[in-house]
Formats: sequence, C-alpha cells, structure tokens
Amino acid sequence: MTALYLLQEAVDAGHELGPFTPEPGLLIWTLVVFGILLALLWKLGWPALLKMVEEREARIAKQLADAEQANAEAARLLEEHRKALDAARAQAQEIMATAKSVAQKEREVLLAKTREEQEQLLERARREIVAEKEKAILALRAEAVDLSLAAASKLVEANLDSEANRRLVLDYLATLDRK
Repeated sequence: MTALYLLQEAVDAGHELGPFTPEPGLLIWTLVVFGILLALLWKLGWPALLKMVEEREARIAKQLADAEQANAEAARLLEEHRKALDAARAQAQEIMATAKSVAQKEREVLLAKTREEQEQLLERARREIVAEKEKAILALRAEAVDLSLAAASKLVEANLDSEANRRLVLDYLATLDRK
C-alpha cells in the first residue's frame, strides 16, 4: 500500500513518472525481496548446488582415475604383447636354425649313403668284371685247346683220339700256369 500512496503523491505533485525514474519505496521493497530470496537460496539452494558440483567433481575424478588405470593396463598389455612377439620371433629363429641343422645332417647322411651305394656298385662291377675275365680266360683256354688239337693233329697227322689229345694239351697248359 505504501507504494500506491507514494505513486499517488508523485502524481499529485506533478512529477512525471518515467521508466528510469528512481522511486525510493519501490527500491526498498525490491531490496527486501531480493534479501529474502538471497537468504532462502543461501539456506536451501546453495548446499544442493555445492553438493551437485562436488558429486560432479568426484565423478570426473573417478573417470580420470579409471582412464589412467585403463591406460596403464593397456600399456602393460602392449608390453606383454611385445614380449610375446619377441619370444615368438626368437622361437621362429630357433626353429629355423634347428631345421637348417637337421637338413644339413640329412644331406650328409644321404651323401654318405649315396657314396656307400656307389662303392657297393663299383665293388659288384669289379667282381663281375673279374668273373667275366675268368670266364673269358676259360673260354680262351678251351678255344686254345681246340686250336692246339687241330694244329697238332694236322702236324702229327696221327690219328689220336680226341680225349687223349685234350688231356695232353690240358697237362701242358697246367705246366704253363705253374711257371
């Protein structure tokens, strides 16, 4: 009511009221209402606002801690992966070295086996050559006996039987072998 009263006095005094004209009564009531609202907000709103800000800070701090922990875990897993990869590479190198060693030993074994087979073939060929040589010598002796008999029978022109002639030539050849 005082505001209406002040307004009425201002109109009666002939003052014009404008939008920017300060009024002492209105100013006082505005300050009183502002003070009451400020006290209510200070008592009721400020603690709730502080609580929300603190909760948000705690949530952000927890998220940062979780992110740092996840980052540390990722770094640890990356290091483990690198170590496992290095171990796998080392194992692969070891397997390759072992495979090369086994291949070299297998090659040497195969070469030795091949040489042994060659030696066996050469030995068998030598034996066959010796056997063929002995057969050829025997065949030549038989031929020589036949030729000697034919030559002796023509020279002697005697009619000796074939068996006696053979014995005679074989005895002669036997005496040649002893010398």
